[in-house]
Amino acid sequence: MVTQYKNLINGEMVETGEWLDVVNPANEEVIGQVPSCDADDLDRAVAAARAAFKTWKNTSHEERQAACMAISAAIKENADELYRLLTSEQGKPHAQAKGEIFGAAGISKAQSTLKLEDVISEDSDTRLSRTRRVPVGVVGGIVPWNFPLMMAIQKIVPALMSGCTIVLKPSPFTPLTTLRVAELIADKVPAGTVNIITGEDALGPMITGHPDIDKITFTGSTETGKKIMEGASSDLKRITLELGGNDASIVLPDADPKKVAEQLFWSSFQNAGQVCIAAKRVYIHEDIYDELSAALAEYAAQVKVGDGSQQGTGVGPIQNKKQYERVLELIEDAKDNGYKFLTGGDKDPSGTGYYVPITILDNPPEDARIVAEEQFGPVMPLMKFSSEEEVIERANNSEYGLAGAVWTADTDKGVEIAERLETGTVWVNEFMHLSPFAPFGGHKQSGFGAEYGLDGMKEFTYPQVITIKKDNVVA
Repeated sequence: MVTQYKNLINGEMVETGEWLDVVNPANEEVIGQVPSCDADDLDRAVAAARAAFKTWKNTSHEERQAACMAISAAIKENADELYRLLTSEQGKPHAQAKGEIFGAAGISKAQSTLKLEDVISEDSDTRLSRTRRVPVGVVGGIVPWNFPLMMAIQKIVPALMSGCTIVLKPSPFTPLTTLRVAELIADKVPAGTVNIITGEDALGPMITGHPDIDKITFTGSTETGKKIMEGASSDLKRITLELGGNDASIVLPDADPKKVAEQLFWSSFQNAGQVCIAAKRVYIHEDIYDELSAALAEYAAQVKVGDGSQQGTGVGPIQNKKQYERVLELIEDAKDNGYKFLTGGDKDPSGTGYYVPITILDNPPEDARIVAEEQFGPVMPLMKFSSEEEVIERANNSEYGLAGAVWTADTDKGVEIAERLETGTVWVNEFMHLSPFAPFGGHKQSGFGAEYGLDGMKEFTYPQVITIKKDNVVA
């Protein structure tokens, strides 16, 4: 019998009538069902969050921290169950699923230490002016399917720590782990502060347009982000948007191909390439292009593509059929245009499951769809470059600006190039490292606002300035 998961509304785990199937992308079997919420269910969740906000906004830092630490502990104590559940609904290999589960616990703990202090902007003989941060109110959080629990936590915790309450919508493709965590924390956070409801895509615009939601925090595609920004404009909701990327990695001629190949491979293929900050365009200097491209192809041949629950799997399936078909379409377009493949290029004929073979392309043109568009799959286009000026211009020639990386033996040179890239995050000689204490956000069409760190927490608040005229005291 398929397990049915409940929603968290006002401290209770509840059903809502209709059910949605959740499919394991490794074998296309239904592994669970979740409630399909309608407008009335959303109203209940928002009303619970609104009522809880009246009290929660006045709590101390210590009370908020205790709630977030309880969330962290619940995740960590149940990690063995949670990572297996995550693999079954998302597809990522067990080792990567463990990383997400423990990462979510760690983020919750780390961000619970952040505190927005008052700032004195003037303290003169005549005036004292102080800026404090006050919570915006009820937050609507919308989460994608590639890192479902991690993304949920990075919205829930800063909301709570800033004094807000939240109504969170997981992706209908990957709601199970988040709802299991909801069950684990239902009696550990005050009723109504955290509400987690599930539904089809139509639930998203209902959240964006709800008159009693004060802020939207969304992670997902740029196309959807634009719609959310438009929907939130009707009543000027605050928004944080972490959107798409077409992230460039630049490998300079002094990099050692043997040392960089494995790291560069995983910068593109972790989570089957379904990472907003994965390397999606790889520029390699012509002096080492042949050696490094051969090393990447050789390493790729050692990596097993398959069911993430099976030992030895390095790259799992694409999470859902729609994205699977889109990745195959980009690969077919590359084949139709005669681009050269170093590995991959063919659909896996094994049968069920959304598997795409590891695909590495050999120097396709800059305007190829598989280069110009975000693939969000196990695809790595390699391109040659000859000069720093050339590669910086090519890397910046994108509507996106989320992240990037520079690989070099000369870290000073790496930093020099990093500072010229038009992205929110740039790594030198590493990839995908995000700190809960540093802001993460995109430039251009990769986002609006920031997550993580004090900058991310400020997104859930308004500044309020209180000014006292010292020499005008009314008796």
